[in-house]
Amino acid sequence: MLKKINVLFVVYLLIMGQISVAQVDLKGLREKPDTNIVKKAQAPVANLQEVSVPIPKLDLEINYWKHWTKFGINMNQASFSENWSAGGVNSIAVGLLGWHKSEYNKNNFQYVTELDLRYGKIRNKEQLAKKNNDRIFWDHKIAHKLSKSWALYFAVTFESQFDAGYKYGRDSETNDEIITDTMSRFMAPGYFTESFGLEYKPDNTFSLRLGTGTARQTLVLDDRISQKENEKDRFGVEQGARFRNDLAFQITANLDRNLSKNLNIKSRYNLFADYKELSDPDHRLDVILTAKVTNLVNVSLTGIMVYNSAEADKVQYSQALALGLTYALPR
Repeated sequence: MLKKINVLFVVYLLIMGQISVAQVDLKGLREKPDTNIVKKAQAPVANLQEVSVPIPKLDLEINYWKHWTKFGINMNQASFSENWSAGGVNSIAVGLLGWHKSEYNKNNFQYVTELDLRYGKIRNKEQLAKKNNDRIFWDHKIAHKLSKSWALYFAVTFESQFDAGYKYGRDSETNDEIITDTMSRFMAPGYFTESFGLEYKPDNTFSLRLGTGTARQTLVLDDRISQKENEKDRFGVEQGARFRNDLAFQITANLDRNLSKNLNIKSRYNLFADYKELSDPDHRLDVILTAKVTNLVNVSLTGIMVYNSAEADKVQYSQALALGLTYALPR
């Protein structure tokens, strides 16, 4: 019996030894498989040549300037036959305009110059030609930003006109229209305004200047006007003098905004309050509403309102509706 048990024990040891050897061999294959079972022939590598690719030198510069320009012509015309029963007067009106703006922005510094030139004449049958628009406006502004919307500014503005303005009457004998008096002309009056203060500009379409330190020089360089006895015709300048200086508080608001894709409104309001006469400030409001018909053709409605007690006791106003051609740059 003992002999059979020994034999079975020996057989058991032999079987376990074989299993251990097999496990060792399999474990070796799993950890380090032979990946070079099939050897592939490598393709021959062609001779390579170095190619020199030129790299362009980029000469990049930041342009801090922006420029805008507009110039155009407006025309109105009406004619009637001699037997036109409803009545009417043959007339023709021509207006010219030129506008330019340049703007420089770098960090917190800004410089803006704006030039606005307008001149127009109207001629009715059997009447003398009269101007219906005449303006020279040139504004320069330097500003330093204090925050996103506020800045300190200094501005210089020049205003005058191109042509003489006349008063008209009738000849007592022929009843023809004649010139009876000269009311204004170039540099009679002419205005220079220097202003310093704070500017509020929340976006590129609106700005508001508060000029706490403002000086304005009024010049009348035509003796026919400076020698007038009526002070209202000398724009506040004393009789015989050619110059007047005023210190004042000034408010200037500018709006240039697109109301729709083809409709734009541009306006400028100016209040000038002389420190000696704060209760009687001067006011001027210019509004231009422009509707674009095509890239060149547009319809414009212009309105001007002025109150200056040195010129007239009541509010002065003018209005014009015109169809014209306007070319703008950049396109």
